[in-house]
Amino acid sequence: MKLRIDQLGAQLKKQLAPVYIVSGDEPLQVARCCDQIRQYARDTGFSERHVYHVENGFDWGDFLSTANSLSLFAQKQILELRIPNGKPGDAGSKALLEYLSHPSPDNLLLMITDRLDNTLQKSKWFKALEQVGVFIPIWPIESGQLPGWLAQQLKVDGYRATPDALSLIAERVEGNLLAASQELEKLKLLARDKTIDEATVREAVSDSARYDVFQLLDSALEGNIKQCVRILGILKGEGIEPPIILWALAREIRLLSHLSRQLSRGMARDLAIEQSAKALGFVPFMLKRRTSLLEKAIRRSSERNLRQMLLYTGKIDRCIKGLEKGNAWDKLLTLTLNLAGLPPIQVIN
Repeated sequence: MKLRIDQLGAQLKKQLAPVYIVSGDEPLQVARCCDQIRQYARDTGFSERHVYHVENGFDWGDFLSTANSLSLFAQKQILELRIPNGKPGDAGSKALLEYLSHPSPDNLLLMITDRLDNTLQKSKWFKALEQVGVFIPIWPIESGQLPGWLAQQLKVDGYRATPDALSLIAERVEGNLLAASQELEKLKLLARDKTIDEATVREAVSDSARYDVFQLLDSALEGNIKQCVRILGILKGEGIEPPIILWALAREIRLLSHLSRQLSRGMARDLAIEQSAKALGFVPFMLKRRTSLLEKAIRRSSERNLRQMLLYTGKIDRCIKGLEKGNAWDKLLTLTLNLAGLPPIQVIN
């Protein structure tokens, strides 16, 4: 069974399925969807939870052993498989098919993956799981839908926002729902009578004691090393999650790389900005307001250096997920300072 995320609540109330596959690249929606499933399962007696991170060399025998055994107190259990690339491999495919050959009503299988392409959705193991369970593909929210999504999040907690305020928030977060969620939490503290208007949003933006990821980006494009170090330290102290900062940096670097290629081919600046905005999901007029900053960054960064920075974002992502050793904040600082003009990063795969 295939469902939209907004259909999940009704399905859970009707009947808890034995298998749920949650797939998508939007971390906030994926997390909330999984939380909803876990909470409903706990409320219906699934008091144990086993989490498996599927990587190279993963022991599928351990997973099957847990699935086929009962605890001392015969409690129901959630078996959570996290497979980032959505590819269990031959051993995993066999294990999943074996699991389905004698499923226990005391088990709930929750599989979490990045977006599954059509090839993976045609695989034997996926079809078998989907046939007995629920598949929830999660798609990014389009820019035109974001104000409505923001309004709905506020409504849940008894707040409202004017259309202008919603548009301004949407413009600032540019599709990142993690950033949007944190922005809403800050704005709730400033809301008067639980209403957020444009002045409230601008007040939060203009607060000199408050820094955000977008100011970090502008400081990096400007080449202001000291300001980058200062803002990144403040963001860390305020509890901003590393994935939000990485998302913003990676998106900015992809934009610079795309723009650099277009300009090197002789394309006019305004047309290059328009095409890059369309290709990468930016708001065109916002890029035009930052033209001088973008040009400054492109002049000091070669296309090779930009490619190396993009490779480095992958290392940081693996570090955040615990798949690679290192301090994510140190690596974020290295990437930010490289973007600001310090010596290029050399990434060795």
